[in-house]
Amino acid sequence: MADDALVKADPILDGELVDDTLPQPRPRKRAASWWLRSRWVPEWLKDRNQARQAAKDFVAGVVRSPFRCLGAVVRGLVAAARWWRAWVTVRDFREAAEQSEKLADKFADIRALTLFRWKVTGAVVAGAAAVTLMADLVYGTVALWVVGGVLAVALAVLGRQREGRPGRKAVLAGPRTLRWTMDPQVLVDAFRDAKLVGKDETLRLVERATRMGDGWAITVDLPATRKAADVIKNREALASALAVDEVQLIVERVRGNGGHAGRVAMWVADEDPYASAPRRTPLLDAARWDAWRPVPFGRDARDRRVDLPLVWTSLLVGAIPRQGKTFAARLAAAGLVLDPFTRLYVADFKAGKDWDAAGRVAHRFMSGDEPEHVLALVGWLVELVGEVQGRFRRMRELDDETCPESKVTPAMSRDRALDMPITAIFVDEVQVPLEDRTPVKVDGKTLTAGEYVGELLTWLAKKGPAAGIVLVLATQRPDSKTIPSGLRAVLGSRFALRVMDWRDSNIVLGEQMNTRGYDSSRLLASHKGVGILRPDGDAQAGGDVLALTVRTYYMPNEDWQTICRRGRELREAEGTLTGHAAGTDLALENTLKVLGQAEAETSAVLPEPLASLAGYLDGDEREFIPTAELVEALAVDAKEFAQLMADLCCQGRRGRVAGEDGRVRQVRGYLRAEISASIDRERTRAGEVRGGTAS
Repeated sequence: MADDALVKADPILDGELVDDTLPQPRPRKRAASWWLRSRWVPEWLKDRNQARQAAKDFVAGVVRSPFRCLGAVVRGLVAAARWWRAWVTVRDFREAAEQSEKLADKFADIRALTLFRWKVTGAVVAGAAAVTLMADLVYGTVALWVVGGVLAVALAVLGRQREGRPGRKAVLAGPRTLRWTMDPQVLVDAFRDAKLVGKDETLRLVERATRMGDGWAITVDLPATRKAADVIKNREALASALAVDEVQLIVERVRGNGGHAGRVAMWVADEDPYASAPRRTPLLDAARWDAWRPVPFGRDARDRRVDLPLVWTSLLVGAIPRQGKTFAARLAAAGLVLDPFTRLYVADFKAGKDWDAAGRVAHRFMSGDEPEHVLALVGWLVELVGEVQGRFRRMRELDDETCPESKVTPAMSRDRALDMPITAIFVDEVQVPLEDRTPVKVDGKTLTAGEYVGELLTWLAKKGPAAGIVLVLATQRPDSKTIPSGLRAVLGSRFALRVMDWRDSNIVLGEQMNTRGYDSSRLLASHKGVGILRPDGDAQAGGDVLALTVRTYYMPNEDWQTICRRGRELREAEGTLTGHAAGTDLALENTLKVLGQAEAETSAVLPEPLASLAGYLDGDEREFIPTAELVEALAVDAKEFAQLMADLCCQGRRGRVAGEDGRVRQVRGYLRAEISASIDRERTRAGEVRGGTAS
C-alpha cells in the first residue's frame, strides 16, 4: 500500500464517566452536625448518657430541695444568732481593747455601748412585732406568710455556705462526706487543697458527674500547663481532699483523639471496692480456650474485666509471701492449659503441691528445690534455646503467605507439620535457681548455675516471644540481687502484689514507677490478690494506661485441678499429649546431655569461689600464681579473696614473675601446690559429708 493511502487515525481514549458533583448533605444531617459541634450547645444535650444523668440530677435536686432549703434556713438562723451575739456584746470593741491592754480604761464605755445595743435590740424586736401584728389585722394571715417567707429566704441566703467555705468557722468538726458529685465547686476546692491547681485557677468539666457502677465518674480539663500525670502521681493527696481512701479513687489520663495531656478521667467508689469476696475465674465455665486470646486475669476497682495477653510477651509476678503470687501465676497458666495446642514447661521451686495438677498436661514438670532440680531447669532452658533457634531457621524457609514475618502465627502454631506450638515455661520461686551457686562449665568457662539460668532466661525473654515462647516468672524476693537487671528489663508484663517498700515495687514494675503514682507497697495487707498490673499491650479495661490496680480472680486448688483435668482431656482428644504428661520424662537426661554427668558431679562438691578457682587453674602448670591475676579472673573482692585463701590454709607470699615486656617483677601470690592441696582437701571433706548424708 502506498504511503499516501495511509490515513492517520485519531488517538483511542479509554475512560470512565464520573459525576464530580459532590452530594450535598441533607438539612437534617447539617443540623445534627452543627448540634454536635457547636460550643453553644451544652454537653449534656449532645450525649444520651449525659442527658439521662442530667435528668436524674434534676429530679434528685427537686426531691432534695425542701430539705436543703430547711438546712440552709437553720444554718442561716445559727449564723444570724452568732452575728447578733457578737454585735450586742461589742466583741470587736472588747477584743481591740484587750489587744491594746486598755480593757480597764474602756470598761465603762463597753458596758454603756452594750446596754445601748440591748435597748436597740429590744426596740427593733418590739417594732417588728408591732408591724407584723398590724399587718395581720389589716391583711390577715397572708401578711404572716409573706413576712415568714421573706425571713426564710434571707436566712437561707445567709446560711447557703457550707462548712469549710470562706466566711464560716466550723465549731464542731464532724466527719467529711463525699459531696463533690453533686457540687463541682467542692471538686475544684479539692484540687486546690491538693495543690494540683492554683488558687486563681479552676477546672473545666468535660462531662458532668455520672453514675457508673458503684461509684461516680467525671472527666475534667486541667488549667493550661497543668498535666494529668501530676494528678495521677498525687492521687493520695487528692483522695485526702475528697475524704475517701485512695483505693476508692481511680485517676486516668484520657488519651487518643478525645483526650490530651491535661484531661483527667476520675472515678470514685462509694466504698472499698476490694472489701467484697473475690469472683471465681470465668475459665471454670469455659470448655476450651485459645492461647492467642488474652487470659481473664481479674477485675479492676470499677468491676471491669481485665484480660492479660500472654503471646509475644513475658510476665513477672512479684510479692511477699501469702499475697496470692502463685494464684496469679496459675491464672495466667489456666488459659494455656485449656488450649490443647500449647506446650507447657512447669518448674515449681516452692516444692509444694500448688502446681501438681499441671503435671497432667505439662510437657516438662518438676517440683523441688535441690541442686539437681536447678540443673534440670538448665537442661530445659538449653532445650528451649535450641528450639527457638530451630524455629527461626524453619521460618526462613517458609513462604510469605504461611509466615508473613519472622513471627509465629495462629495457623502456624496449630500446624503439627511445622511443630511450632505456643510454648510457655512457668517458674515459681524463680529466686531459687537464680541464687543457686552450683558450678557448671559452659564453653570452657565455669559459671554458677544461677548465673547460667539468668543468661538463658534473658536470652529467651529477648528472642523467644517472636518464636511463640511465653515466659512467666514468679518470685517472693523481688530485689536487685535476686533478679538480674538485664532480665527484668526484657520482661514485658509486670504484676506486683503487696511488697515491703517502694524499692521492691520498682524492681517488679520498673524504675521510677512509684514517682508516677504506682507503688504496690501501699496496698493493704487485707486485700489478698490485689496488685498493680503493668501490661505489655492492651489489657482491655486499662486501655492505654501505664498501669492499673487489679484484683485477680479466685481459683482455689480444686478449681485448678478441674481445669487441668479438662486440659488433659482436650489434649487426649487432639492427640497433643507429650513429654511428662504422656509418661516420658526426659528432664534429667537432657540435663546430663548438656552438662555432662561427670562435670555435674565434680563441680557440685566445691563451694564458690573455690570451684571457679579450680576451674581457672585446671591445666595450669605454673608454680606461682599472682594474686592480682586470680582476683581479676574470678571477679571477687580482694579482701574477701584473701580471707578465703587464709581459711584454706594458703599463705600469700612474694614471688617473681615475668611481665609482658620480659622484665621480671616481684608480686604477691600463692603457690600452685598449696592451692591444689587445699582443693583436694575440700573435695575429700565434701565427699565425706555427702556420703554421711546419704547413709
